Amino acid sequence: MDFTIVIKTLIMGIVEGLTEFLPISSTGHLILAGSLLDFGSDITSDKLKVFEIAIQSGAMLAVCWEYRVKIAGVLAGLFSDGKAQKFSLNVVAAFLPAAILGLLFNKAITAALFSPVPVALAFIIGGFIILWVERRNRTNPVAVRIESVDDMNLLDAVKVGCAQAFALIPGTSRSGASIIGGMLFGMSRKAATEFSFFLALPTLFGATVYSLYKERALLSAADLPLFGIGGVAAMVSAFLCVRWLLRYISTHDFTFFAWYRIVFGLVILLTAFQGWVDWSH
Repeated sequence: MDFTIVIKTLIMGIVEGLTEFLPISSTGHLILAGSLLDFGSDITSDKLKVFEIAIQSGAMLAVCWEYRVKIAGVLAGLFSDGKAQKFSLNVVAAFLPAAILGLLFNKAITAALFSPVPVALAFIIGGFIILWVERRNRTNPVAVRIESVDDMNLLDAVKVGCAQAFALIPGTSRSGASIIGGMLFGMSRKAATEFSFFLALPTLFGATVYSLYKERALLSAADLPLFGIGGVAAMVSAFLCVRWLLRYISTHDFTFFAWYRIVFGLVILLTAFQGWVDWSH
């Protein structure tokens, strides 16, 4: 593999890992990074889409490692421990809304909304929603009912799952939708963030498997190094990001990310209208 492609692949993996669990949309950042690196000239556009989805599995592995004790305990008690069964059911219930709606409407949504203006609007509107939620929490705080992911009931999980489904709109951010949705429904900042991490496991795994299966004709054994390098880079950077985010939210709110989203939305509009970035994929 050409050294230049290795460097580009590493950068793409790092971008994925750093943005997947932050409320800023990893997809938008991958498109921008890919365009700046001219990554599309190294692999076909269809294979690039599969690559961008597949390296999410690296980010997923970072969560598996960070919460390995919790996950091992849930798996060990899946058939005997009521607490583990409740947690597993909550994750599945939260996963289903986006999964079902994605299978039914993702192609239509992408065709209709994956263009610069809708993507930019999703970034900007999402930023203002975060600002509104954070301001409301400061001036008229919602009573926090859920301090831990283990305090959630099935209805709470379904509500967060419905919030996550808004991430089907390009530029919305899966983690942003689930975290802010969770906070709106009475979850603490830490509980909403951690549940977003756990919810990412079936979501990212399902998206990766589905994409690899659907586009299997495009792939060959020669693609394994490319996907492997990107996946490992995503895993390492996501692990560092998850650790950092958990420390960050213990003393900060999400206002910084809100303003970041608004600025990034304006960047999308500027780069698109100037023809510097192709946001159509």
